[in-house]
Amino acid sequence: MSDSPDREKRPGRRDDGARSDGPRNGSARPKGSRPQQAGGERRLWTSDGKPARSAAPASRDKNRERGGRRDEELTPEELRARELRAVRPHHDDPEIPDDVSVKELDRVAFNELKTLSKENAEGVAKHLVMVARLIEEDPELAHKHATSASRRAGRIAMVRETLAITAYATGDYALAIRELRTYRRISGSNEQLALMVDSERGLGRPDRALELGRSVDRSTLSQPTQVAVAIAMSGARLDLDQPELALAELEIPQLDASRAYTYSPDLFWAYAEVLDDLHREPDAATWRAHAERAEAALEAADADDDMIEVFEEEIEYVELSDDEVGEDNEDEDDKGEDEDARDTGDDGRTSDNGIDKNDQEEQGESVQDAKE
Repeated sequence: MSDSPDREKRPGRRDDGARSDGPRNGSARPKGSRPQQAGGERRLWTSDGKPARSAAPASRDKNRERGGRRDEELTPEELRARELRAVRPHHDDPEIPDDVSVKELDRVAFNELKTLSKENAEGVAKHLVMVARLIEEDPELAHKHATSASRRAGRIAMVRETLAITAYATGDYALAIRELRTYRRISGSNEQLALMVDSERGLGRPDRALELGRSVDRSTLSQPTQVAVAIAMSGARLDLDQPELALAELEIPQLDASRAYTYSPDLFWAYAEVLDDLHREPDAATWRAHAERAEAALEAADADDDMIEVFEEEIEYVELSDDEVGEDNEDEDDKGEDEDARDTGDDGRTSDNGIDKNDQEEQGESVQDAKE
């Protein structure tokens, strides 16, 4: 692998040189776990590591002593509500600044909230606006806003999708893939397949990531999603130390250096990354150049244009001799004199239509005499 100074600029690597899209063995990824009780029994635990109240026998006995209702006295709905209260971690809604307006939310997204009451829809919309504001600079706080929105509108697909994205951003890949499955079940959409594949990688399961990626017909996905899935699948191959197959995952129709779409730079960078791993440094440098040129072209293009042509043209310069340059200048002078002779009278005064202004004045005097 080359030690090119451009390497630190490539997507997929953090400032410390490690891959932001996941270590190849997955060992550094956070893995979901629950404390194991004696005898192998697993119990539900709250987020702070303490047992849930429903799991503590003493607390149940105290409730009964205080006159609490027995399980057989509760309706199924009440039993379910109590179970959820017991295992649901406490969550305080983060503060929403006064300048936040529901109008900042995308209209299509806001339309999905119409099944909610007006007050609830506005509250959810403001939390989603805060997610959009904070996802880059403070993903932890953005995730809290997404959690608040999900508690208010858990049956809205877009809300569950947002919660999954913020969970992914904070490194909670188990929650991310769980919420993405819920989003897919509610919406019927596979447009977040790439994030699901990468979440499996984050959990140290590249084999499952590849299986998940192959489970969906790529032709049913949008082109940006096809590219994102190819990049995630390539990363899973790298996790398994299969660089040749990782390169093959990226060799898709969208890998076209002559055109630049919004997804092209990421694809070109990923391709250069794998070429580096295969010790093909010249080819890697070429695709890094393609990626940089595509990024520059997209930045200069109109925001409404998703695609522009990127091409190189060689211009051939021909040196003229001094005699040829002099002849060209004489021709230009002769041409200018001919035009002046057509449009100008003796005193050089010319009307807009090319008629001598002296003639116009004489004609005007004749007309005046006739009137007198």
